[in-house]
Amino acid sequence: MGKKVKKEQSPPKDVFDPLLIESKTPATVVLMLSSPENEVLAKACDALYKFASKGDENKVTLLGLGAVEHLYKLLSHEDPLVRRNAVMVFGIMASNHDVKKLLRELDVTNSLISQLEPEEDVVIHEFATLCLAHMAVEYTTKVKIFEQGGLEPLIRLLGSPDPDVKKNSLECIYLLVQDFQNRAAVRELNVIPPLLGLLESEYPDIQLLALQTLEVISKDRETRILLGENKGLDCLLNILENNEFSDLHIETLAVLGNCLEDAHILQQIQLTGGLKKLLSFLEVSTVPDIQKNAAKAVTKAAYDSEIRKIFHWEEVEKFLLSLLDTNNDEVKVAASQAISAMCENLDSKCVLGLQGIPQLVQLLSSDNEEVKEAVVTALTNLTTASPRNASVVAEAGGIEPLMNTLNAQRDGAISNAIAVLSNLSLQEPYRVRIQSHGIMSALVGPLRSTNSQVQSKAAFAVAAFGCDADARTELRNVGGLGPLVELLHSKNEEVRRNACWAVMVCGSDELTAVELCRLGTLDILEEINLSRKRRNKFSEAALEKLLDNNLPQKYSRMGYLSSSNIITNGFYDCGQIKHGKKFLSLEELSKQELTDRRAIIFINAKPQENVVVEKVQDASPPVSRKGSKEKLSSRVSPIEEKQKLPGQWCSLSKSGMREKGLEKGKGKKEEEKPKEVIQVAPTVLEEITLENSLWVPPPDFILMDYINDVSKTILPLTTTREQVVALAQFVADKMGGTVEREQLHNFCWELEMSAIEFELKSNIVPIGKIKRGTFYHRALLFKVLADRIGIGCSLVRGKYNRAWNEVKLVEYSPKGLLLPPQEYVVELMFEPGCLLKQGTAKADQYKRV
Repeated sequence: MGKKVKKEQSPPKDVFDPLLIESKTPATVVLMLSSPENEVLAKACDALYKFASKGDENKVTLLGLGAVEHLYKLLSHEDPLVRRNAVMVFGIMASNHDVKKLLRELDVTNSLISQLEPEEDVVIHEFATLCLAHMAVEYTTKVKIFEQGGLEPLIRLLGSPDPDVKKNSLECIYLLVQDFQNRAAVRELNVIPPLLGLLESEYPDIQLLALQTLEVISKDRETRILLGENKGLDCLLNILENNEFSDLHIETLAVLGNCLEDAHILQQIQLTGGLKKLLSFLEVSTVPDIQKNAAKAVTKAAYDSEIRKIFHWEEVEKFLLSLLDTNNDEVKVAASQAISAMCENLDSKCVLGLQGIPQLVQLLSSDNEEVKEAVVTALTNLTTASPRNASVVAEAGGIEPLMNTLNAQRDGAISNAIAVLSNLSLQEPYRVRIQSHGIMSALVGPLRSTNSQVQSKAAFAVAAFGCDADARTELRNVGGLGPLVELLHSKNEEVRRNACWAVMVCGSDELTAVELCRLGTLDILEEINLSRKRRNKFSEAALEKLLDNNLPQKYSRMGYLSSSNIITNGFYDCGQIKHGKKFLSLEELSKQELTDRRAIIFINAKPQENVVVEKVQDASPPVSRKGSKEKLSSRVSPIEEKQKLPGQWCSLSKSGMREKGLEKGKGKKEEEKPKEVIQVAPTVLEEITLENSLWVPPPDFILMDYINDVSKTILPLTTTREQVVALAQFVADKMGGTVEREQLHNFCWELEMSAIEFELKSNIVPIGKIKRGTFYHRALLFKVLADRIGIGCSLVRGKYNRAWNEVKLVEYSPKGLLLPPQEYVVELMFEPGCLLKQGTAKADQYKRV
């Protein structure tokens, strides 16, 4: 047998020899990601990494080819090389917005975090952290990284030997700690030591990121404490002292600024001399950003009273004042804000006021609106509750630039300028100076502002300056009362309260009170006072003040005048007005046609000034006020004037109507010698035009005689009781005498009133013309005469034409002891002079008769 020859074994039919595949189209390479061969996968991933690195368009191309979905499956591949290359592609592609969106949908964070294990390749660490850093910009990804435990491996990788891994991990942590929940978590994971270690890195980018991360997490007090325990403050101060790290000084100051907010840590810095070092560094620095950030740090820290004390001990005021002299507007703003914060410390306020106010006043003229706002805010805080600082502002020439600031573009500047001027107004000399600059005219614009802060300050200023009559007149003349009244409708409580306060102050004189009432202020105040939420003490006081200075309207609305409400010339009683109905002026009532309604009872015990009215020829052209006018030489004597019909109405120019009635407190002089007053009253020549004429009521000479008579016969009586009784009998005698109670219905006073109205051709009747008066006529006359001779009495309106007077009389006990005053109702109809004790059946019956 021959020797058998062994046959060669042929390779399997389904196996190729090794092939070198080259492709220039990304679509082909993406298809290769489905290959079962590890070598093909690794090379395809490497090719895609190079392709994606060339630009954003290539990343979008790969995204459109579905590469991301294939690569996502390779993140868990068993082959380390394939997995590494896939992570590299993810790291480079994640910078694209659309890629990040798809990665979030695929939820790749968990797979990426799993690549951060210590045994993994450093390249995987680098690109996995790079991908996470790109994705951590979005809030939803931050939440996932936190929930999936990504913080711990990221903090661990801060100690990696590879600088790129450190940088990527640090950047991811920086983005994560923007959320307060993550700040607490990294603190628990002891992130402070590795961060402080990175400050000594040889790479500036890593140092900068570490400082930025420390700045964010040191916003929490617990982190600041850990920073101090790990000697982080010394490390930060060392950076400031090293000029080689000048590019890190701004971020270092930001971290220290957070630390300064904690009084305990600040004390530690102070005790070790660190605070003095810090201030010394700041004083010599000329870098605007450093100066600005330092001032901002002082501002934040100065909100704590203990910290303000420490700053004052270290004379931080000198540093802040030096910053006002810089040429950088942002630094000036930051310094002014820090000065505002330090003003809460009284000692600092004193130092900053004396030394800083002149500098701040100069800065009011700055063209930068932000500087202007910050400066005037500082002046507000410096002058609040500090008369001395207010004086320094005025003496430094601050009034005029403050007035100019009322035209600023920023609402904050306007409101604070008003506040400073209001602080100055507390001292009369400065208030007068401010008024001479037209403060009330300047406040009209702020009153119309849509900013509630400006509105509130403007209303407050009106209240502050409105205590002077000239200021109230100015406000009235420039149309400022209208915008002020509109603020009463404000939904802002402070604006509404200050507006009520201003109305209360402005209502202190009759002319302004009447104008405010004309603008509907009373209705608004009544509505406010009916609301529990909207009413305040000032709204109630404002309503009372307006009515007290507009007695006709008070009596018409409230049906009551107190003993302090002195009836003067110009008062009229038009009856009880219905709620919501307009209250007409006497001039408006005089223009109405004669009606059968209740007559308006008018008080005017002032002799009429003689008038010369310019004759206007029909054919002649109009004569201007400045032109020559024809003067009439004839004069009307007081005797001839008295002989005029009492119902005859005249016209006077506005210049001749300065005085419409007797001023309060001057009534007695006229009462003592009314006849002499009439005889020696000067004749006034008035040249007027018809278009400038005002309606003037006639004088009531009969009332003048009444005043003269009671001044001579009743005023000399020794006791108030005697005066009240005598006056009651006098009034009853002049108004038809005693009326029998049973014959009251036959006391036909209405017919006589109609006759008087017909005689005068007017609904307005002077009270002296009434010879048969009922309850409300007699009570009004009693009040008028009592006020003239100094008897305190009130006037109360009842129902059905009833009215009565109430007086308080002091009684003496048998032992001569002074008893509390008792209130009495004065009888004027049935038993004139009888005093009915208030609250008794007889007094109540008199009111209801």
